[in-house]
This record gives sequence, structure tokens and C-alpha cells, in this order.
Amino acid sequence: MKLNDRQRWGYMEGWISVVLNTLLFALKYWAGTGMKSISMTADAWHTLSDTLTSVVVILGFWIMAKPPDEKHPFGHARAENIAAIVIGVLLAVVGASFCKDSIQRLIDRQAASFSLAAIVIFSVSVVAKEGLAEFAYWAGRRINSQSVIADGWHHRSDAIASALIVVGAVFGGRLWWIDGVLGIGVSLLILYAAFDIFRGTSSTLLGESPDPKVRREIEEAVHAACPEAHDVHHIHMHRYGQAAEVTVHIRLEPDMSVRQSHEISRSIERRIREDLSMEATVHVEPMVRKEP
Repeated sequence: MKLNDRQRWGYMEGWISVVLNTLLFALKYWAGTGMKSISMTADAWHTLSDTLTSVVVILGFWIMAKPPDEKHPFGHARAENIAAIVIGVLLAVVGASFCKDSIQRLIDRQAASFSLAAIVIFSVSVVAKEGLAEFAYWAGRRINSQSVIADGWHHRSDAIASALIVVGAVFGGRLWWIDGVLGIGVSLLILYAAFDIFRGTSSTLLGESPDPKVRREIEEAVHAACPEAHDVHHIHMHRYGQAAEVTVHIRLEPDMSVRQSHEISRSIERRIREDLSMEATVHVEPMVRKEP
């Protein structure tokens, strides 16, 4: 998919999220402060953090669209991974803060009252945020974007949190501790979402070895371009957003000329580029024959 197409979907998901989450935050905050409910107020700020993370997604797509320059010869595509890390940090801060507040509410034995209007607002939020999560997952898979998928995780965690609060509102009249307990539950859900984002994105930034399927595809491309290539090994890959750089070592007959081995390596690099959309560098080594 062309970069401008990826930007279009990334911007669309981001701006729809910003508008919807800002509206939901205002309604939830009004209901939460009016009812003096820590779980409702926590969920309202969770929704606002969704707005901030969507702004991060938009900025990430704007930066990654910048062309390569002297300092960044591979472009700026990893800005998307950095954006996902920022989303994880924001989630972790929000989760830790409201977990602390919820525990204090239990210590103080503070109960919360829930109005019908608050229940309606949070029920609508469940439907809206789950719909937004499904759209983010779909768009993220379509353009293969970690930051958009992470934003979808954020939306879904908010939908689940709002659903828990609706349950708490129904039983809150009989159970004084339900608001504090649900606040802790929402906080732990937020922290888990942050951990999940950190785990997936940091692995990409640190560098991952190609999975067996990709290795097999590279080996098949090598043999298709050069059947006489032996011992395809030392396959290393570096990803920069949608772009991938791969190095491959092969062995050829030791009596080949430099010109012949060079043409073979160029042919393999071209085949990998055409079949797998990867920029390859092929290193040629001589075959070592055992003495009889």
C-alpha cells in the first residue's frame, strides 16, 4: 500500500477517535463528578487519554511520511513505533494514578451513588468505544500499523471499563465497596493494555529475527533466482515501518569469477525485491569441499 494511502487511514482513525473521545469524556466527567464516583471519573480520564493517544497516532503518521534525509537514510517510518510506546506510557500513568485513588476510596469506605442518566451515558459509551475499537483493528490490519492497532486496544479497554461501571451502577446501592473495587479493576485493565503495547512494540524496535515463514520465502526466492546457490544462511532483517532490509549469505562454486558471482547476487537481490518487497544485500562465499 502506498504511503499516502496509509496516512489517509491513519489520519481517519485518529481524527474520528479525537472527536468521539472528546465528546464522551465531557459526558463521562460530568456524570462522574456529579455522582462523586471514582470509577466513573477514572473512566472519563481514561477516555481523554484515548484522545491524547489518537493525537500521538496522527503525529506519528505525519512524521513517518517525511522522506529519507542525510541523518535518516532509511526514512522516518519507526516514528510509528515510537508513537505506540508513547501511547503505552500514557496508559501506564493513568492506570497507576487511578489504582492509587481507588485503593484510598476503599480505605476511607466511600460509597458512590449512580443516576439513571449516568448509566445511560456509560452504556452508550460501551457501544461507541467497541465500534471504534473494531474500526481501529480493521484499519490497523489493513495498513499493517502497530500504532493504530494499539489505539484500538485502548478503545476496547475503555469499552470494557465502561461495561464494568454499568454493572457496578446496578449493584452499587447494596454494595458500598463496588465503586472502589471496579476502579481498581479498570486501573488494572489500563495497566495491562500498557504492558501489551510495550511488549509488542519494544520487540520490534529492538530487532527481531525473521519468522520461519519469511525465512522460507527468502530461501525460495534465492533458489528461484539461482538454483546453483547452496547453504542459504545468515539471514538478518531490519524493519523500518513497511520497509525491510535483509542480508543473506550464500555459497557458490569457488572457481566462479567475480563478475559471475556479482551478477548472481544482483539477480537474487532483484528477485527478493520483486517477490517480497524487501531490499536485499547478498553476500557470496565459496563452497568448501572436503578432501577425499
